[in-house]
Amino acid sequence: MSIKITKPSILPGFMELTPKEQVAFNHVSDVIRRNYESFGFLPIDTPIIEKSEVLLAKTGGDTEKQIYTLTKGSTDMALRFDLTVPLARYVSQHMEELAFPFKRYQIGKVYRGERNQRGRFREFYQCDVDVIGNGSLSIVNDAQIPSIIYKIFKELGFENFKIRLNNRKILDGFLRSLNIESYIEVLRIVDKIEKIGEEKVREELKEYISSEEAMDSLISFITTTGSNDEKIEMLKNLGVTHEKFVEGVEELETVNKYIKVLGVPDKNYIIDFKITRGLDYYTGTVYETFLDDYPEFGSVCSGGRYDNLAQYYTEKKLPGVGISIGLTRLFWSFMESNIIDLNKNSVMDAMVIPMDEDFEYGIEICSKLREAGLKVDIYVEGGKFPKKMKYANKLSVPNVIIIGETEKSENKILVKNMVTGDQTLVTIEEGIDILTNK
Repeated sequence: MSIKITKPSILPGFMELTPKEQVAFNHVSDVIRRNYESFGFLPIDTPIIEKSEVLLAKTGGDTEKQIYTLTKGSTDMALRFDLTVPLARYVSQHMEELAFPFKRYQIGKVYRGERNQRGRFREFYQCDVDVIGNGSLSIVNDAQIPSIIYKIFKELGFENFKIRLNNRKILDGFLRSLNIESYIEVLRIVDKIEKIGEEKVREELKEYISSEEAMDSLISFITTTGSNDEKIEMLKNLGVTHEKFVEGVEELETVNKYIKVLGVPDKNYIIDFKITRGLDYYTGTVYETFLDDYPEFGSVCSGGRYDNLAQYYTEKKLPGVGISIGLTRLFWSFMESNIIDLNKNSVMDAMVIPMDEDFEYGIEICSKLREAGLKVDIYVEGGKFPKKMKYANKLSVPNVIIIGETEKSENKILVKNMVTGDQTLVTIEEGIDILTNK
């Protein structure tokens, strides 16, 4: 009886990596995680599947169409489409167990029925970080977010990137001072100016702004140039007295002050009145991050301040501020642009290669190196020495430890650096110092 062979394949919109690619992916994820934790954020993990009534408490339009729903018995369930809604449910459910402000990060998979296209995925990792307050939340938290972004992308090796920030209250108050009432609709159109250009924005705005003078004032405002400090001075001298505008200017001035205190250079962040995050979700500070040398990536990190995270799950007011990094799409972009060096990272610190078929000494060496906190493996297959070295090289192992008769008789190891080619005959203790860079 013959076995039917099924062609191995995965569904469109899902990403599967080779081990080398996965090591590089994990490196990027670890950089993000490490920086989140360095600012005191705590990890949480929520179920991939949520009750539909919880997950869909506030959805609509295209978002609801993209959600994967499941049914098991009489229970309606859905795959989470972001990490924010599960966070809202989590905080509401565990309020008595949490310390506020609650600083959490989560790195996990989310699912959306995206139209199949290049660089868009149906299953992808998001890396979220949020600070949640109980009743109130200091605006100083809004300045910490750009500092986190700055440190992450610096550690990933980028010098030329800009965190663009704004405060939606400013544009809200400015629009109302011009007697423009269609606030959300106008914001959504303004948010597209980088993609579609000023002329098309003007065309779309005509539906909501009939006065040419008001149109010119708005376009002039959102395209204001100058340094961050100059823009804040311009806002303060503009003469707009609407309370939302005044409040937004005060908040933006405070955020700008503390971003500087936190050590983010002027070249890496800019106040940009075109950034609105065209969703009614955000109510104050908003962020978008772009890599200057790779504009085709679009925004690589975005987020902002919201007034009430969990209004659909509790009557308590839970304001917050946070960002999200779409890790899968970002990594895919890195791969497409050859930014990632797949030979740079390895899960191993060293590989032990015995010259003969006696593995006892080599295994003892592995045990001692592991006890010292090193990650090592031993090659126990047959073959000639070049084949063994080729194997280690293919795995991008940074060091190999060669074990021959000399090494065994002298109770030593030969450490070879696979990058420089240097090799040294040393004691096991000296070898540990070399491998741990002491």
